[in-house]
Amino acid sequence: MSIILRRAFSHRNLLLLRISTFHGGDLSHQLINSAHNNNNNNSSTNIHALTLPTTLHFLTHSRRGFAKGRKSKDDDAVSTIEVSPDIGPTIKANATSMMEAAIAALSGELNKLRTGRASPGMLDHIIVELDGVKMPLSHLAVVSVMDSKTLSVNPYDPNTIKKLESAIVASPLGLSPKVDGERLIAVIPPLTKEHIQAVCKVVTKSCEDARQSIRRARQKAMDTAKKLYSHAPKDDVKKLEKEVDELTKKFVKSAEDMCKAKEKEITGG
Repeated sequence: MSIILRRAFSHRNLLLLRISTFHGGDLSHQLINSAHNNNNNNSSTNIHALTLPTTLHFLTHSRRGFAKGRKSKDDDAVSTIEVSPDIGPTIKANATSMMEAAIAALSGELNKLRTGRASPGMLDHIIVELDGVKMPLSHLAVVSVMDSKTLSVNPYDPNTIKKLESAIVASPLGLSPKVDGERLIAVIPPLTKEHIQAVCKVVTKSCEDARQSIRRARQKAMDTAKKLYSHAPKDDVKKLEKEVDELTKKFVKSAEDMCKAKEKEITGG
């Protein structure tokens, strides 16, 4: 009978040990009291009751500490990873777009200038007001070249022909169009020497403005590259700068060629 009771108390003590590990050791005092109340049946049971919870808590906390330390180490390793995307193509695309805009603006300015030859783009910048709404002449009529000295203006709506005539006369081109049925005929007068010199100066200024716009686009691209590639290899930055420089030279040459062609047209050379 005593053997059966001893085993029963031993099983109960083990059960209390397991429960204590899940509750952070709060039941350790209960386990000790339970061991004393067993009438000192077995001294080894008391030893286990005193030492086993402490050992289990030590192992549990040690395992938790190791797990936390490993997690922290992994987190630090992940946080140090940096990905540097290749934004070179985007920088070049933005620079190209700005330089193309500078060329388009230059083309528009040059088309406004009157030369000794007829050009359909000469009237594109003229604004016509219809019923309080201002619209480009190119949206209201088709301009074509009849010969090297004559332009033909054919309105989409014949009722607007008088408005078109007034707008052309008021422009700085110095043209005096005549009504010919449902169209306007504009003869390009010969340029005087003074007018040729004045127009050539305008061409030179327009060319310089275009160069400045292209160079500003280059500088913006360079600044962006240096800022975003601050931690990139120097060879990558130099390669991008070289490509942007090549774009700059290409567009500057295009602007200069356009202006030279315009001056040639103006002087008749």
